[in-house]
Amino acid sequence: MPYTLTPASKEFYSPEAPSDGDNRWTLNFGPQHPATHTTLRLVLELDGERIVRCTPHIGYLHSGFEKLGEHLNYNQYVTIVDRMDYSAPIYNELTWHGAVEKLMAIDLTPRCKVLRTIAGELGRIQSHLLCVGAAGLDLGAFTAFLYGFNEREVIYDIFEYISGQRFHNSWTRVGGLNMDLPDEAVFKRMVKKFINENMPRAMDDVAKLLNKNRIFVDRTKGVGAISRGDAIAWSLSGPMARSAGVQRDIRKDEPYLCFADNWDGQGSKAIDFKVPIMTTGDVYARYLVRLEEMRQSIDIINQLIDNIPGGPVNVSPEGKETLPPKDQVYGSIEGLIQHFELIMTNRGFIAPKGEVYHAIETANGEQGFYIVSAGENVPWRVRCRPACFINYQSFPKLIEGHMLSDVVAVLGSINVIAAELDR
Repeated sequence: MPYTLTPASKEFYSPEAPSDGDNRWTLNFGPQHPATHTTLRLVLELDGERIVRCTPHIGYLHSGFEKLGEHLNYNQYVTIVDRMDYSAPIYNELTWHGAVEKLMAIDLTPRCKVLRTIAGELGRIQSHLLCVGAAGLDLGAFTAFLYGFNEREVIYDIFEYISGQRFHNSWTRVGGLNMDLPDEAVFKRMVKKFINENMPRAMDDVAKLLNKNRIFVDRTKGVGAISRGDAIAWSLSGPMARSAGVQRDIRKDEPYLCFADNWDGQGSKAIDFKVPIMTTGDVYARYLVRLEEMRQSIDIINQLIDNIPGGPVNVSPEGKETLPPKDQVYGSIEGLIQHFELIMTNRGFIAPKGEVYHAIETANGEQGFYIVSAGENVPWRVRCRPACFINYQSFPKLIEGHMLSDVVAVLGSINVIAAELDR
């Protein structure tokens, strides 16, 4: 939406006004505001109701996530990363332990790869349901929000069943998971019902309510648009970039887990799915991309849910990184010693010296961890590349020249999670 600022009318001038005749004012939007969804602050410079300039502020949580990584071992830190993107915490776990396993050259078992891939796609749906539902809520369509949140509760049920925790799952471990499926048949039944019955109905309801809704379309089409070149220049990723025509998805370009060929060591092909792309780069395009990505996630899960391999969920305990099975702990002195060596706070496995970066495609884009190891049981340095932090920096460009009422629509389309902004 092009807009050119013009000088304010002379009758609005006062003797104390700046010499250039500006008639602009400053508005604090947040950090406590119902439309920010979280604790972030925007300092807006307004010309009437037009946005002239926006200065985004971060850091209202002060959690010190990265510093905590230097004081906790590689398994303990999973409880911290859970709290970064708390809308879909499973992603943080997959990224973190994927980086640790890359550092330690650990190849996961086929069963673990499938379970992690399914969990990751459930996390993608979980995050997109929040963003799509809130997109309607921010613009007054409360019903769409309910459609999304009803199904998010079902995902919480699934994660609670497989990990024992409903919200912050802490499900992954170095070399595997904290526990195998309690009952594979029950897990399959829960997932199949969700992706084949619950989700299609919910997505159809949201699409019927919003896709051609005149108010929603008018408030989102052409609003907060960004070009393909600018999206690349700003290092945007995920739906933010793909809605502007950037054809990048780490699952395709740098495949991991079941997105890589021969993921099971038996020659299996990578999971097949499509990456939705649009070119307008506006709020409406980002909404449609997320809606289609949920459909693709359902297709990915359907390809895997009936083909979960057997065998162990953790790598062999002989590598000394994973806890031995309980029968070995109770039945052999070697298993008992290894169990206590890993559990005791002054023990644990030692990671090799080196540095590594590993990233995966989360619901909001590229999330990665950079780890520097000094050959100890804790990292020497941990650095996170959060998708929200990178995408959020483009907000002043997206909103410039728009109306004040457009702020909530654009901000919701970025799906900012403040815990990921914490530095």
